[in-house]
Amino acid sequence: MKPIKVGLLGLGTVGTGVVRIIEGHQEDLQRQTGSSIEISKILVQDKSKLRNISVDADKLTEQVWDVIGDSEIDVVVEVMGGIAATKEHILTALGNGKHIVTANKDLMAMHGAEILAKAAEHGCDVFYEASVAGGIPIIRALVEGFSSDRITKIMGIVNGTTNYILTKMSQEGAAYADVLKEAQDLGYAEADPTSDVEGLDAARKMTILSTLGFHANVALSDVEVKGISKVSKEDIQYGKKLGYEVKLLGIAENHDGHISVSVQPTMVKNSHPLASVNGVFNAVYVTGEAVGETMFYGAGAGELPTATSVVADLVAVVRNLRLGVNGRTVLAPYKEMKLKTDDQIASKNFILLHVEDKAGVLAQITQIFAQHEVSLESVFQHPNQSNPKAEIIIITHDANQASMKNVLRQFESMDVIHAIKSVYRVEG
Repeated sequence: MKPIKVGLLGLGTVGTGVVRIIEGHQEDLQRQTGSSIEISKILVQDKSKLRNISVDADKLTEQVWDVIGDSEIDVVVEVMGGIAATKEHILTALGNGKHIVTANKDLMAMHGAEILAKAAEHGCDVFYEASVAGGIPIIRALVEGFSSDRITKIMGIVNGTTNYILTKMSQEGAAYADVLKEAQDLGYAEADPTSDVEGLDAARKMTILSTLGFHANVALSDVEVKGISKVSKEDIQYGKKLGYEVKLLGIAENHDGHISVSVQPTMVKNSHPLASVNGVFNAVYVTGEAVGETMFYGAGAGELPTATSVVADLVAVVRNLRLGVNGRTVLAPYKEMKLKTDDQIASKNFILLHVEDKAGVLAQITQIFAQHEVSLESVFQHPNQSNPKAEIIIITHDANQASMKNVLRQFESMDVIHAIKSVYRVEG
């Protein structure tokens, strides 16, 4: 088979990793695909820039059309990021009959349906394994490994920055602001960390995972999002005392065709596998009706882990080329998107209250829960020398979100409750 020619959009961290793997693994790639793979053009912003990888200068271009308009290029690999302009480049490339491999989670979360429809129209492949969890092959697992099963729940630690921050807060008792600065100094967090710490990055990834897992067109606007910026070291310490770790979890559930997707700091029982996922590592926990509970764990970012997923997708494109089945693996969502209402979303809850330290207060609080049919698993009162008010921690049994909102609304109007300090979902 003739060599497969690849055009690369971007030569940053991931793009560099892609070049290293393709050039360093030629024999393995050729044996797996029956064809050599050649990078023929690379789009960069500045051809004169010094780089930490040696690339033939003739392959570099500053004009995107040199890649997406080159009739000899079979596959376009997009690793430059961006949304609006990048989408247009991808759509143009598809219109020119080029297969696409991308690591762009923002693009696929916001415009994946349009891109996949264009690919189907032109008989092209679009693969995006690296867009969700770096080197973890979770998309391939959802599409292929679970193809005979029905997925009911997906829980993911899919943002390494927030997991690093929460891990350091848990292990060292450090404050959020201090660990965030350390993460920025180490390059784990951006100068503007909003996308990571406020849960937006994780929400985009959960949009992709839930769309694939539930075969419904889940939009980013369907995801309820809460970040970690309000998580205190006291919350984490109290959680640890009760046997929980705080993790930023993406949680997607499907019951009887009704779907809920959220990203939120969650108290995870320390016996649950996700509780031990620390540092910048990612993990996705998938529950199927037949297979039960499974977990996929590994590096969620980085040059070579992410590039490994990109090149694996490239191998899949080349195999499809050999078989003549490109474009046939595109599986568009085919189920109606029905969001759960608040009374259909249920979970255990962790609540920390600051209250008047006097007789009868706890009875008033438990009466409110009873009025809204929320049963309690446990109630603890912790002395705190730095807080003149009593601190009460309550763990509920499974309660629906509508009832919990009513409870908290009533708490806000009670004089004996000085602050609803923290509320977290509980898993495990």
